[in-house]
This record gives sequence, structure tokens and C-alpha cells, in this order.
Amino acid sequence: MTLLSSRRARPVEPGLLSKALEVAGRLANDATDVITATAGRGAHPGTKDSPFDWVTDTDRTLERHTRRVLTSEFPGIPVVGEEYGPDVGADAAEYRWVVDPVDGTANYVAGVPWCAYSLALVDASGPVVGVVADPYRAQIYAAARGRGARANGKPVQLTERARTAGAIVCTELARTGPWPGMGEFIERAAAAHAGVRVLGSAALSIAQVALGHATAAVLHSYHEWDVAGAVALAIEAGAVVLDRRGEGTVLPTDGLLVAAPGVADEVMSWWSGVVPAPAR
Repeated sequence: MTLLSSRRARPVEPGLLSKALEVAGRLANDATDVITATAGRGAHPGTKDSPFDWVTDTDRTLERHTRRVLTSEFPGIPVVGEEYGPDVGADAAEYRWVVDPVDGTANYVAGVPWCAYSLALVDASGPVVGVVADPYRAQIYAAARGRGARANGKPVQLTERARTAGAIVCTELARTGPWPGMGEFIERAAAAHAGVRVLGSAALSIAQVALGHATAAVLHSYHEWDVAGAVALAIEAGAVVLDRRGEGTVLPTDGLLVAAPGVADEVMSWWSGVVPAPAR
């Protein structure tokens, strides 16, 4: 098992880290204000591929605002967003910003208090800076490479766990519903006396591990913008970040496990033996 958090990441110029944290935190506060003011109140949803794959006026407005601010503050660093796609050259740039303006949009539309704003600065070594806004709990989670993770400014560090019994494990549905093997995964967790929760936000699922509320999160499929901000938190808080083969791949594209180090092997055994890789 290779730990992503133990890999040597490329150093980043301190001034860039500080400025990126400050601007990302400001944008997360802006998003919190907008989401709490509008959630469940006529958000004018449309759909993408399925009736629960929502896009709203708020998604578009927040992404446009994020892009305007980042383009002004960091000229030359491209932005990749859920609603408007990648800027030209994003795939070859030294750094890129990735943003999900509302992660958990179906919850947002319904007024269910579980959605997030996620923003990360990413390079070839993975997330450099990540912020996740948790509007309903009035929390901004932020992390920067080598500087640790914080929740509303207070340091966050994982407490070691050696057992899954009595713990919470988070996962999320795939775009079309339960992922292959999800039922068996839940059964294996239940046999180990762990509870599985499917709450509707990939960013917040991973953040719960960084915060110590959940012992692990397993995502069968996702987009980079769903998870990059929360993965930054997890790494800096001391979590293990693995692909489905148990290797520490930078933001793996075919499934992701984030866990407290002492339980990673056990949770991986519930997952890796029952599910094929998602179709590309």
C-alpha cells in the first residue's frame, strides 16, 4: 500500500500558497452566502443526464464569479469548472484551478442541508490548495501543501483509528445509481459493524474523513472538481489516499479510497474484491 500523503510533492512558492489560500477562502465565503440565501427557494433547476443530475442558476452564477476572480488574481492559471469546462491549455498548464460551485445540487434544490462549494489549485503532484465550504454548518475547510488543514481557522489532524467497528464509512451513488458491487460493500461493512452513509456530496464525504467524523470514504466514480479540494484536506490532515488497487495515485481516475491509515487495508478489502473498474 502506497500512501499518497507520504509521497514527496513538488514544493510551491510560499507567496503563491498564501495568496491562493486567501483568495480561495474569500470565494468560499461568497459561495456560503449565496447558497444559504437561495437553497430550496426556487433555484430554477434543469437536468443533465438524469432527473437527479441537476444544474441550477446558482451553479452557473457561482462558477462565473469564481472564474472572474481567479482570472483577475491569477492571470495565466487556467480554470476547470463543472458548468463551463476547461479553459484553453488547462491540460498542459503547470497549475490549474478546479471548481465545483455546488456539490450536492439535488440536495441544494430540495433544501436538504448537505451540499458544498469546492475549489482547489492543482499541479502535477496533486492538490496544492483546497477549500470546501460547508454552508449549512457555517464551516470553511481549508488546506495548503505542507501547511496542514483547518476548519474555520482551527487546525485539523486525524486521530488514529485501528478498528472500523462502530465507525461511519461514506460513499456516493454513481451517476446512474448504485455502483457495481455497492450492495456487497455495504454488507461487508455491516458485518464489520460499521455504518455506511450515502449523503449526496462527494466533497463533504471526503471532508468527513479529514475531520475525523468518518473513518473512510469510497467513491467509485467522480470528476476531479468533485474531490480535489477535499483531497487536499485529507492529505494535510493525515489520511491515506488510494486508488482501487491500493496505490497512491494522484487524484486517481478509476475510484478513490480516503481513510484513516489504521483502517485503510480493511476498508480496501471490502471494496476492491467486489467491484470492477468503472467504464471509461
